[in-house]
Formats: sequence, structure tokens, C-alpha cells
Amino acid sequence: MPFVTFEGVEGSGKSTQLALAAERLRAAGQTVRTTREPGGTPIGEQIRRVLLDAAHSELDPVAEWLLVEAARRQHVRDVVRPALEGGAFVLCDRFADSTEAYQVAGRGLDAAMVADLDRRVRNGLAPDLTLLYDLDPKKGLARAMARDAAPGRFEAAALEFHERVRSGFLAAARREPRRIAVVPADGDPEAVFARTWSILSERFALR
Repeated sequence: MPFVTFEGVEGSGKSTQLALAAERLRAAGQTVRTTREPGGTPIGEQIRRVLLDAAHSELDPVAEWLLVEAARRQHVRDVVRPALEGGAFVLCDRFADSTEAYQVAGRGLDAAMVADLDRRVRNGLAPDLTLLYDLDPKKGLARAMARDAAPGRFEAAALEFHERVRSGFLAAARREPRRIAVVPADGDPEAVFARTWSILSERFALR
């Protein structure tokens, strides 16, 4: 079954779009498994709390990346592969493209080093489709601040960091246009979902 990932800068609305897609797919008779990164497993959720906690501002960029990969390894083994093998349509909030965008473009880690380890961690697993919700980081951060009681560690980063993250996502989309579909996210959720569903239904012959 298909493995679809939802990507974007902070506040891009990707999580809302994933929830809407899951609802529509289930209504169409599909078995759907929704999950997220970092997280998705009990171990991954504990790692997520460390990564997102604004109190951990001293976390080293390499340590951050390795925590992301540790959570992903557990997630792929325990959740994503079993769900796909069981016939589920798997929708994942963030995956490997976020690592390229945040840890390589954003933090400045070596691209070859990150790509090599991430490939080993995923052990050949890659999304069939990635929906990239593109939004000006200023608007995304404003949305995130309005949504959350307190900013997380990533939201608290400088605007320049988020601009690099966006550039990283768009560079990946230019490199892999067949897999990554860019969806303008500067609109109300229903309008954005119309585009989301159009892409999903065309790619996977859904009604």
C-alpha cells in the first residue's frame, strides 16, 4: 500500500491536511494508519519530547540529528513497515525530507554524512508520495505561535533558520519532482485540502 509523507515549515498546516486526508481515505473505504516523526512509537515519543523542549537549547546539532535517526529507526521497524505490509495506507507527519531540511539546510550538517546514515536507518524505505506544504516562514511561525501556548525548540529558532529550512524543502522538490508535490499553503484549510485530495486521488486512482 502507499506510503505518503506530509512535510513543511512550522505552521504550514501539514498536520491538519494529514487529518483531513485520513478522514477522506477512510470514507473511501481505505484502511489508514496515521503516524508522525519524531515519534510514532513509545520510544520515539520520548525522544520527541527531548527534541521539542525549548529548555534544551544547548542540544548539539549532531546530537539532535542522531536522536531523530534513532526515533526513525524504531518507527520504521515497529510501525511503518508492519502497517504497509498489513495493507494500510500510511500517512506520516514528517519523514526523511525534514531531516534534510532541518538538519542539513537548517543546521548546516554535512549532506553526504546525513544522507548515508539516514539511508541505512530507513533500510530502503522511501515515500511513494510526499506532499510539501509551502509557506512563507514568517506566516508559518505566526500561525504556530497563535496555536501553541509556548513555542517549542524549533519554533524558537531565528527566522533565518526557518528560511533555510524552507529552501531545503524546495531544493528537494526540485530534485525529485515526481515524488514531491508542492502545495501552496497560504489559504484556508478547505482550499488547501482540495489540492491535497486532487494530488492523492490522481496519484493513487482514488474516488
